[in-house]
Amino acid sequence: MKAIGLTEFGGPEVLQVVDLPEPQPGPGEVRTRVHAVAVNPTDITFRSGGRAAQLAYRPPPYVPGMDVAGVVDKLGDGTVGRLAVGDPVIAYVVPMGPHGGTYAEQIVVGEASVVHAPRGFAFPEASTLLLNATTARLSLDALTLPRGTTVAVVGGAGAVGGYAIQLGKADGLTVLTDAAHRSAATGPVAADRPGPQARRGPDARRHERTGGT
Repeated sequence: MKAIGLTEFGGPEVLQVVDLPEPQPGPGEVRTRVHAVAVNPTDITFRSGGRAAQLAYRPPPYVPGMDVAGVVDKLGDGTVGRLAVGDPVIAYVVPMGPHGGTYAEQIVVGEASVVHAPRGFAFPEASTLLLNATTARLSLDALTLPRGTTVAVVGGAGAVGGYAIQLGKADGLTVLTDAAHRSAATGPVAADRPGPQARRGPDARRHERTGGT
C-alpha cells in the first residue's frame, strides 16, 4: 500500500510517498480503508523528531497522523461485533505504535480506538473530530468543575476551543471565551459571554507573531 512517511526527521520536505506491506488486523483489531485524515500540530512534532525516542525500537519509514475517517474493510478475530465491514468510522491512532499513523491507504488499530462516524458529515469533516474533541474533553475532566461553575476558554474560535465551549455547556458550566476579531464570523459557538481577544502585554506579542496559535 501507499503511505506518506519519513526516514529522517525535519521539515515538510522529509515527507515522501513510501510503499509498505498491506497491514493485517490481529486479534481485537480493525482495519480501515482511509478516506480522509486530519493534519494536527502533533504531526509536526512527530515529523520534526519530537517523538524520536519512542520510535527508536523500530526502523523507518515512520508514518505520521492521529486522526482518520474511512470505512472498515477487515476485522480481526475476537472483535465484539460493534463494528462490521463497510461501516463508516473514525479512529484515534497513536503513530508511535507498531502499525504507524494515519497517512496511509489502510490503518490498523485496536477496536476500542474506532467508533462509527457521525451521521451527516463527509469524511474530511469527520476526520477532524477525535483528537480535538478528546483534548477538550480530557481538559474539562481534569478540572472536575461542578455544574454552575464559570470557566474561561481562550481562543474559542479554534477547533479545541469550539469543542471545549460546547462540552462545557453540556456539563452545565457557564462558559466565557474570547476570539480574534477576524474569527467572529465563525465562532465562538454557544458561549455564554463571547468577547474580543485582548491584545496587551506578552500575550499580544505572541498573538501577532503566531497568528493566534
